[in-house]
Order: sequence, then C-alpha cells, then structure tokens
Amino acid sequence: MASDPTAGDAPAEMPVESAEDLDIRQPADLERQIEQLKAENADLQDKHLRAMAEAQNVRRRAQQDIEKERKFGIERFARDVLSVADNLGRALSAVPVEESLDPGLRNVITGVRATERELQSVLERHGVTRIEALGKPFNAEFHQAMMEVEDPSVPSGTVVQELIPGYLLAGRLLRAAMVSVSKGGPARTAEASNER
Repeated sequence: MASDPTAGDAPAEMPVESAEDLDIRQPADLERQIEQLKAENADLQDKHLRAMAEAQNVRRRAQQDIEKERKFGIERFARDVLSVADNLGRALSAVPVEESLDPGLRNVITGVRATERELQSVLERHGVTRIEALGKPFNAEFHQAMMEVEDPSVPSGTVVQELIPGYLLAGRLLRAAMVSVSKGGPARTAEASNER
C-alpha cells in the first residue's frame, strides 16, 4: 500500500477560524493605530534629536574644559611662583648704589638680576604677563588701590607708585597690582581715562 505524501504529523485539513480569531479590524481602528504609531514615531525622533544635541553639548563642554585646564591649569603654581619674583624684586630694591659695593657683591647682584629676568621670561613663556601700572589711569579690574597720594602735578586717579606688581594669566587676572593713586591733581580727560 502506497503511503500518502500528505499524510504525516500535520492534519490534512486546517480548521476554518472565526472572524474574531482572524483579528480583522475595521478601517477606523486601523487609522487610529496608524495615528498612534505616527505619534510614537514623532516622539521617538524628538527624543533621538534631543539626545544627539545633549551628547554634542557634552562633547563641546568637555572640549572647553580641556582647553580651560590647558590654559589655566598652572594658575595655582603661577601664584606661588609670583612670591619668588616679588622677593627677588624686593632684594634688588634694597641693594645700595652699586658703585659703593665691592666687586664680589656686585657680581652677586648681577646674578640676582639675571635670575629675576630669567624668571620673568619663563613666566611670560607660560602666559603669565606683568600688568603695567605705573603712570596709567587707575583701573579697578587690574589695580588695587592701597593708598592715595596728594600730587597736584599728576592727573587725579593716576597710578603713581606700584607697591606689588600685578599679573595676568592668558589675559585673565592672576593678581591685581597693589598701587598708590594720585588725588588732588587736574581731572583726567575722557581719552586718558579709557587707557588700560
């Protein structure tokens, strides 16, 4: 007896399903589902765009932080080194007139001056620049007034003495110059007041 090729584990006939089992939907139901899927799609696209924008902002902020750290990472060290520069300057200003000194001491003073120049050069190479204050109009952004001096020969508000020099690090204030400011002299002109 020949075997039937259609015979096997599966039944020969499939039962007919009812309309409820086929999940036949009405056109209104399909349109409502399409609108719901479109809304979900729009929401997901919006979330995706926001996530991409946020990731880009995080990358940009990280790059700015790296650049800021590269520029200003030596700030604390530079402030500490400024006290060394101040002490070298004080030592040189306390030295009496060189002509009255013996040659050995003159050589020491020459060496200290060379050391001070080299220190200033190193600071400048790393973005630390000295604020020129003497003879300039007082600027509260860069100068700290320690005292006022009566001097009618100098326009009022002019820096007449620099007690401690000020410094900038990559254009940002590292330390304000401590200065004496004139008072009682003629008023500054508008053009002279705009100088730094």
